[in-house]
Amino acid sequence: MTAMTKAAVEVTGPAEAVPYSALDTVFLVVGGVSAVWLTSLLLQLSFQWGWAQVWFLFIFWGLLAYLVLPRLHRILTRLYVPNYFIGRARTSDGLLGDPVNVALLGSEPQIHGVMQSAEWTLADDVTLASSRRIISSTLLRRSYLQAPVSPLFLFGRQQDFAYQQEVDGTPGKRHHVRFWRCPPGWLLPGGVAVDWLAAGTYDRSVGLSLFTLQITHKIDEHTDAERDHVVGAIVQADPSAELRVIQDFSTGYHSRNGGGDTIITDGDLPIVDLRKTAAPSAQAAGLPSNSRNKRPAATVVGALFVGARGVAAALLALSMSLFPEEHMSSLLPPGTGPFLTDAQRDLGLTVATVAVVVFALVEVLLSWFVFLGRNWARTVAMSLSTVAIGMQAFDVLNGGPDISLRSNLPGLALDILLILALSSKRARDYALRPHKEAKRDSGRPGGRSQY
Repeated sequence: MTAMTKAAVEVTGPAEAVPYSALDTVFLVVGGVSAVWLTSLLLQLSFQWGWAQVWFLFIFWGLLAYLVLPRLHRILTRLYVPNYFIGRARTSDGLLGDPVNVALLGSEPQIHGVMQSAEWTLADDVTLASSRRIISSTLLRRSYLQAPVSPLFLFGRQQDFAYQQEVDGTPGKRHHVRFWRCPPGWLLPGGVAVDWLAAGTYDRSVGLSLFTLQITHKIDEHTDAERDHVVGAIVQADPSAELRVIQDFSTGYHSRNGGGDTIITDGDLPIVDLRKTAAPSAQAAGLPSNSRNKRPAATVVGALFVGARGVAAALLALSMSLFPEEHMSSLLPPGTGPFLTDAQRDLGLTVATVAVVVFALVEVLLSWFVFLGRNWARTVAMSLSTVAIGMQAFDVLNGGPDISLRSNLPGLALDILLILALSSKRARDYALRPHKEAKRDSGRPGGRSQY
C-alpha cells in the first residue's frame, strides 16, 4: 500500500471502529424521524396550553437543538462528508469540526509531561457533573481550570485527551487543544509518519451554534495563532523538543467549523518531536487511570429510560390489582363482556396482570444490562421502543385516538428519547467495546479475534 493510499483510508482506521450494522442504521433513522414527529406533536399541542406557550418555546428549542437537528445532521453527513482524513476533525453530529493543525512524535506520558510543564491543565471528561459545573462557572464567571471540552472525532473516535489554559478566570474564554493517537502504520498524506495529531483553537465567547442552535463555545477565526501558541508553549517548556513545519500541508482556506464559526488558516502543519522529552509516570503527573472507558452519559440516560418503562409497567400492574373494574373493559375484546362469567373475567385480568408484571421485571433487568454496556441489551431495548412507536404511528394513521398529553404522549416521548440516547455514537461505541478490542487484538502479531 502506498503512502498516499494509507493516508486516504477511512478515518476510522484499521482497528479503531466497528462498521455500522443495518440494524444500527435503522435505529439511527428511526430516532431522527421520531424526533421530528415528537417536535411537531408538541408544536400542535402548544396551541392548547394557553399561558404555557411561553414555556413551550424553551421546550421546542431544546428538542430542535439537542435532538432533531443533531440527528438529521448525523444522518445526512454520513452521505456527503468524506470519511477519510482531510485535515479536519468531525463533531458528534458528523459535521466538519476544527482544523487538525499540529502533529507530534512521542509517547502519551511525554505529551502529558510537556503540557503540564508548559502550565496547561488537563480537561475533565464530559460527564453530567462536569457539564453542570461548566454551565454554572460560565454563568457566574467563576474559574474552572479543568473545564471539559466538547468531543471531536478523528479516526472514528473522540479525542484521547485535551488540555487548556483559562483566560480571565472563566471557562468562557480559554486556549485549548485536543489530541488523538494515530492508528498503527497510519501515514499523513505525503508519507510522513507521526504518533499524534492535535487541534488547537481559542474559545473567545459562548453563543449559539449556527448549525444546531446549541449553546456552545465560539472559537476565534485565526486558528493559526492558536496553533502557534500551542507549539510555542511546548518548545519553550522543553528545549529538547524539535520542530519542523510542512509548508502548505493543506490548501489555505476560509471555512466554518461544526458550530458555524469562521476558520482562517494558511495550511501549514508543524510537527513537534518529543521523543527526547522526559516522561513522568501517570501517578506523578496526576493523570486519571482509566478515563477512556468511562460509561457515557447517553448510556446512563438510556438505561434510566428503560428502567422508567419497567416502573411504568409495574405501576400499571398495581393499578390493575387495586382497580380491576377500571381496566376490565379495556382488556376484553369489544362485545364479549356480557358472554363471559365473572370467573372468566377474573382469570383474564389475572393473566394480564401477571404478563405486565413479567414485562416490568424484564425491563428492569434489561435496564441493568444496558447500564453495563451490553450491546444485545441496547439492541433489544431500542427494538421494543421501535415497535411501540410504530404501533402508535399505525394507530394514528388508521383513525385511532390522537396523541395527547394525558394519555399516550408521555410513553411515546419516553420511547423516542430512549432510541435517541442509545443510538447515539457514544452509547454505540461504548456497547461495542469488546468488538473493537477484538479487532485491535487480531491486528497484533499473534493476536486472534474472539468473534
